[in-house]
Amino acid sequence: SWHCSCDIEKSGRVIRTTVMMVLHLSTYHFQGGAARAAHRLHRGLLRQGHESLMFVAVKGSEDPAVTAYEPARDLCSRLRRSLRRKQITRSLDRYLLSRPDGYELFSDYRSEYGSDLPYQLPDCDVINVHWIAGLVDYGTFFDRVSAQIPIVWTLHDMNPFTGGCHYDLGCGRYSEGCGVCPQLGSIDPGDLSHRIWKHKQRIFERIEPSRLHIVSPSHWLAGESSHSALMGKYPVSIIPHGLEIDDFARRDRSVARDTLKVPEDAKVVLFAANEVGVKRKGFDLLAQALSRLESISRLLLVSLGEGRPALNTQVPHLHLGYIDNDRFLSLVYSAADVLIIPSTQEAFGQTALEAMACGIPIVGFAVGGIPDIVRPGITGLLAPLEDVRALAAAIEELVNNDAKREEMSSNCRRIAIQEYALEVQANRYVELYEKMLVQS
Repeated sequence: SWHCSCDIEKSGRVIRTTVMMVLHLSTYHFQGGAARAAHRLHRGLLRQGHESLMFVAVKGSEDPAVTAYEPARDLCSRLRRSLRRKQITRSLDRYLLSRPDGYELFSDYRSEYGSDLPYQLPDCDVINVHWIAGLVDYGTFFDRVSAQIPIVWTLHDMNPFTGGCHYDLGCGRYSEGCGVCPQLGSIDPGDLSHRIWKHKQRIFERIEPSRLHIVSPSHWLAGESSHSALMGKYPVSIIPHGLEIDDFARRDRSVARDTLKVPEDAKVVLFAANEVGVKRKGFDLLAQALSRLESISRLLLVSLGEGRPALNTQVPHLHLGYIDNDRFLSLVYSAADVLIIPSTQEAFGQTALEAMACGIPIVGFAVGGIPDIVRPGITGLLAPLEDVRALAAAIEELVNNDAKREEMSSNCRRIAIQEYALEVQANRYVELYEKMLVQS
């Protein structure tokens, strides 16, 4: 338990530290940026000498510290899950024809697992909730668990305090109870988004502020949570995501380019996303910006992610697909001159952090959590939201200024080590966990 102390040897010194068991809940083990961030924190806590366990719906490896939920297989349980799954699916199916193209997930507060999941949770001192859509049934989970165990909820997007969307894309209706949801194509004030919002409201009304602490990776998302009607009463801490700064480090540029078959004299701009076709990620805006830069000699776009985006310009394009190996990702980043993150809404900007740790300057829009990482003139350049002309100008400024990029590269690596190293993140979480336990 967390009351036990142990000796940990670090840099030749023996330190007395408090050990606790932290349970991380995440729908996925590796899939997606939220899962990768949760897994990194989990590894950071283990490295600090704490007990940490991930509890997931979809396990991606044989890691013994990651446990997959195993639903009961008896006939009654399977029938109950099937019925619940159909109820949840039917709620959203009625909007299949009205939902506009280009939107992402829309998630219910319910899970087909219902009240079964809490019974499988291992003993722990603190539960850290991450991205839990489809895994956790809000009502049965929070009613049963929050009164017994302190909960830290790490936000990875806006979904916990909306009526179903994961990014509101400027809608803002979550602050008033949702309804008339543009992502459902709805004109009904009492639509699914409003019903989900009302159910969440009733659930959160039963959870005392001392039992739930919100963590945001960015100032923007912390502000959205604090101003929301659903989560505004809970305390919020800002703890940026961390990463392995040895895995994400600057590799030899010539080796990186030779490995990827990228010309040594190319001016490489890199775009990276889990799914490149997601409209919010802004590839279409990047394409418009690049069309203004066709006169730049040797300009090359390299892209990462699932799907193959269409680039209707004369700029050459190399698409590498989806890569989930951190060491190889660092090689790709190291082959670039600049990373472009043209997202129109972003909770944090994990690809920007990865690039920064590899010493690669970043250009992006001044939205969401991106300004936390992209500090103008220091680690990159920012353009006003959806200002394609300004985005193109920023790209041109950096690819044509070797000295400025080199200066920014040093700043990027230094700031990544000082502020975003995994041990920095883990230590801040440990302080929060201990505070929660003292108050419980």
